[in-house]
Amino acid sequence: MAHPKLKLKYELHYWETDVTGSSESDWESFHAKAIYFPKQGKRGKMKYRLAIGLEWILDFGNVDKGIGSGSDQISPFAGVALMPGGGLVLVPLVQHYTEYNGPYVNQTAFRMIAIQSLPDQFWGKLDAKVPIDWENDNAESATVELQRGKMFKPSFGAYVEGLVGVGGYRPFDYGFGAGVRFVY
Repeated sequence: MAHPKLKLKYELHYWETDVTGSSESDWESFHAKAIYFPKQGKRGKMKYRLAIGLEWILDFGNVDKGIGSGSDQISPFAGVALMPGGGLVLVPLVQHYTEYNGPYVNQTAFRMIAIQSLPDQFWGKLDAKVPIDWENDNAESATVELQRGKMFKPSFGAYVEGLVGVGGYRPFDYGFGAGVRFVY
């Protein structure tokens, strides 16, 4: 957290794929995200935090290898974090993706993120995303990401994740990943 009401996140994605018929690997994209929490409160026993933000996606231009979209994008979003208790956080949000450099992108994604705190500094995360592609008039795709991680120190953790694409226009069939988490 850069401030109690402002969270900054960044991600660097590396892919290994055989979508072109041969094994390819390279950097896919860099994501920088600013999340602002303008209001928080409590409704009954449930706590909530409103969130608005902007994500910047820089594609590294490896589309010829089957890696990435080929488009640099700006992606505003809005959602609410619902905390019913027991270490569970539910985040329904809407995010719109549009390119500012590269092939045309015009998508709105409806997302549901669920994060569960687990004993011994472990966590689990589900991120389900259903995009509407306004250019191709298809909503026949979705992605699901499942993540399991552990914080080894208050400022450092690691995770593994599985990804599954669903539907006829999915961006991938399945994938696996590993990552590290730094908290400043």
